[in-house]
Formats: sequence, structure tokens, C-alpha cells
Amino acid sequence: MNEVAVIVVVTFAGLIRGITGFGGAMLMAPSLSLLIGAVPTVVIALTLETAAALVMFSDARRKINKRVLFYLILPACFTVPIGGYFLVTLDPLIARKIISGVVVVFSLMLLSGFRYSGPHRPSTSLLLGSIVGVLLGATSVGAPPVILYLLSGPDSQAVTRANLTVFVTAISAIGLVMLLVAGAYTTQLTVSALLLCMPYVAATCLGGTLFARMSDRGVRRLALGFMFTMGVFGLLM
Repeated sequence: MNEVAVIVVVTFAGLIRGITGFGGAMLMAPSLSLLIGAVPTVVIALTLETAAALVMFSDARRKINKRVLFYLILPACFTVPIGGYFLVTLDPLIARKIISGVVVVFSLMLLSGFRYSGPHRPSTSLLLGSIVGVLLGATSVGAPPVILYLLSGPDSQAVTRANLTVFVTAISAIGLVMLLVAGAYTTQLTVSALLLCMPYVAATCLGGTLFARMSDRGVRRLALGFMFTMGVFGLLM
């Protein structure tokens, strides 16, 4: 029964990610952590996010703002392992609550329309990249702070979406290497993660097709509301 529930959660998360351009890990992390535990959740979420981002990477890399991404990704290379250390050493229940709490906080911030209002200095990007690396390594939810940051910048929606795609690809790949070195991957977990890539990527592609036909604002608010609900549910369980 757990296996069916995991597939349903992963497929729905992929659909929402394809429609909105973000939110896959935010949507699946609270539910999966209840079903299979915190460490397997981060392993699977990062694997799926990497697979989905790679599908869109070729198109996205031609539109990115390289300077902004450099200052965001560079510090994350060093701080993702710190988050991974917390993940594998914390009590599983505490780790699960942290994952749900992170989802709740950033769902509310995105729902409220909060935007970073300061300048996009290299020092600001370096600090944010450092924080995001820790969050990603510990919870698999690393993109929301960057979403809030990039949406306040001068880049177009297409460039911002491309920046997010490349950023998620890079930091997820870093996270996967960190988890592999930490011994979080088992043979069974690796096989499960790879098999789940198929429904997740297929749903992401379907969501991308639906994106042009739907109200972006309405769908995002609905998705964020659902993410918030899942996060609260994870906190209470």
C-alpha cells in the first residue's frame, strides 16, 4: 500500500512541478517523509528533481543569467554537505518535522506574495547560496528561498524560470553526490528512486504542456495551498 501511495504522491508532485516550474520537492517531501522516512525522502526527492531538471536543462541553459547563478551555486557546493550531516545524524522524527516546517514556512511566504526587496549584490547571493545549500542537504527543499530572491530581480519570467531550472539541477546533483558519499544510498533505495523517475518526469512533461493553457497565478496559489496543507499535516502527525 505504501508503494502505491508513494507513486501517487510522486506523480502529482511532478504534475505540479511541470505546471508551475517549481515545487516538486516541497509537495512530495512532507508526505514521503511520513511514508518512508526522512533520509529516503531526501534521496528520492533529489534524484527526481535532478532527473526532471535535466529534461529542461538544455533549453534553460541558453536563457540563464550566468553571473547570478555563479554566486548562488558556488557556496552551495560547500554547504550542502553540512545539511546532509544534519539529515543523517538527527533523530528521524525531528528530521521529519524540520522538513514539514520548512515547507510550511516557505509555502506561506510564497502565498503571501513576499519578495526580497534588497539589491542583488554578489555578497547577498553568496550568503543565500550558503543557506540554501544547508536547507537542500537537510530537507531536499532548497529552491524556495532562491525563488523569492530571483522573482525580485530585473530578469524576465523566462530567464527566472531558466535560472531556477539550472540552479535546481546543479544543487540537486551536489546533494546526490553528498548522500552517496555519506552512504545514504542503498541498492533498494537506488532502484526505487530510478523507477520513480519515470512517472515523475512523465508527469512533469505533461504539466509543462498544460502550463500554456492554464492560469499561472491560479494554479500556483492552488499548488502552494496544497503544499502548505501537506506541511501542516506532516507537522501534526
